Amino acid sequence: MNEIDSLIGATEATLARIARDFSPAVFASSLAAEDMVLTDLILKARLPIGIFSLDTGRLHPETLAVVDAVEARYGYAIALYRPNAQAVDAYVAQNGLNAFYDSVEMRLACCGIRKVEPLGRALAGNRAWVTGQRRSQSTTRAELAVEEIDAAHGMTKFNPLAAWSEEDVWNYIRANDVPYNALHDQGFPSIGCAPCTRAVQPGEDVRAGRWWWENPDSKECGLHMVDGKLIRIKSVAT
Repeated sequence: MNEIDSLIGATEATLARIARDFSPAVFASSLAAEDMVLTDLILKARLPIGIFSLDTGRLHPETLAVVDAVEARYGYAIALYRPNAQAVDAYVAQNGLNAFYDSVEMRLACCGIRKVEPLGRALAGNRAWVTGQRRSQSTTRAELAVEEIDAAHGMTKFNPLAAWSEEDVWNYIRANDVPYNALHDQGFPSIGCAPCTRAVQPGEDVRAGRWWWENPDSKECGLHMVDGKLIRIKSVAT
């Protein structure tokens, strides 16, 4: 068995265990390349793991098009969770539409409204959640475990692709003809909200285009953080 087959097998086993032992569980998809790998594995195996995404109101059209591509390919409708409109309006009225450029605090406040609060609603009532995070994505994820205790949300959190490389992800996508975000072909290896994402140059870190005006050590949106710190409360040996 070659390396990619071994990675796929381990990931399939993790997903099957989640479906068996942690139901109800959900997958939080950012609609990026790695998330499409998990989408393909979950839907082809018909696992009872719900898939949702956060429609922040400022996503690229190409990102939202992935939702339609998934429905066309798999016959599955990804659930979309949107921010509270009143909270968005209050932030914009008080700070301006693009205040997130002014400081990390202002950016995290925007992410809190557009991502973190909707995430809480999406996770409510579940025993576990799944992410597409990988260790090689950034310095903030270097110690990422496959299974963690997420005390902030009172559930177990799984990162089945933790050991996958960027090359592994794309080898899988090409081999299985998995639909993906068209922005990946335009120099966007990591994709978030449109005003907070740019294309990267050859040789740059895969997340260099995310919040490019900030220090790399602060490049998280808050979905995996509590009080400004990464949620790495307790890893679970697997």
